[in-house]
Amino acid sequence: MKTLLTSIGLTFVLAASSGRASPPAEARSMPRVQIEIYRIAPGAHADFLKLIARYDEANRIAGLPPRQLYVHQDGASWDYVIIQPADTTPEQDKKLAAAAKQVGIPQGASFFFEIRRFIAEHTDTSAIGPITAAEWLSSQKP
Repeated sequence: MKTLLTSIGLTFVLAASSGRASPPAEARSMPRVQIEIYRIAPGAHADFLKLIARYDEANRIAGLPPRQLYVHQDGASWDYVIIQPADTTPEQDKKLAAAAKQVGIPQGASFFFEIRRFIAEHTDTSAIGPITAAEWLSSQKP
């Protein structure tokens, strides 16, 4: 698992990396998710989770699902994995921006400055799923 997590490059995008073949058109219509892997700065775990909870509250207000949070228990060096939809519609973006303002959480560049106060290391990637192996294979047929 540690090798897998280590091999995930900074902002490696599965569906659109330079030098890699794009998935077939059918695969592009499958659900895309953003997978974020965090190693938190010492002593910043609770504050990081409080910030994520505020963003989840904005999602709730905007009618979007909360992030899926996975908490490290044993093994690799990560603390948290967050999985969330990679794509939103312009209407969802508008609702989310209004909800973020209502909750009082930073957006845009301010978001990146704020969240990095808590992070020792971070990687993310986009993926297609969740799907089954059979669904993926059937999308590969000519």
